[in-house]
Amino acid sequence: MIMNTVRDLLIILVGSSLVSNVVLSQFLGLCPFLGVSKKVNTAAGMGIAVIFVITLSSAVAGAIYKYILTPLHMEYMQTIVFILVIAALVQFVEMFLKRFMVGLYQSLGVYLPLITTNCAVLGVALTNVTKGYGVLYGVVNGFATAVGFTISIILLASIREKLEYNDIPKPLKGMPIVLLTAGLMAIAFCGFSGLI
Repeated sequence: MIMNTVRDLLIILVGSSLVSNVVLSQFLGLCPFLGVSKKVNTAAGMGIAVIFVITLSSAVAGAIYKYILTPLHMEYMQTIVFILVIAALVQFVEMFLKRFMVGLYQSLGVYLPLITTNCAVLGVALTNVTKGYGVLYGVVNGFATAVGFTISIILLASIREKLEYNDIPKPLKGMPIVLLTAGLMAIAFCGFSGLI
């Protein structure tokens, strides 16, 4: 029983972070992925904030769904409740960063509050419900999804830093080369599909 649980959790970890990467295979969370990936430090800060928000929101949303909405037969309220939970957690992260990490707070700019409307965060909460994950499995899925987001945003940021010093044709400068790079990364991540 314990071995089956550990195996299932490992499958969720690898599957959600690499095989079904939220950005590169599900195309969720593209706004911060493209907007905050100019510098590795900023991308890493955003990744840590997303890990915190998605993991905590998975736990809280899963518990609310299982212990409040389901017994009261109010499952239809899940989207509204999940959005409220996510918004509250993002506000907490924003207050924390504004107080203790001013530089990171300023470098994230408008993209930090956008975590509230980041479809990846809401997508994880809804995926947990759709797949019937309990609180533990939901938290692991949320954490793994956020790690996958962090991996992809840091990879893109490091590539973008290298691209600054390359001679890129004028029509491809700026967002076109970033989109081409993201597309190539998505193709590369398809190679993980054979893991599970």
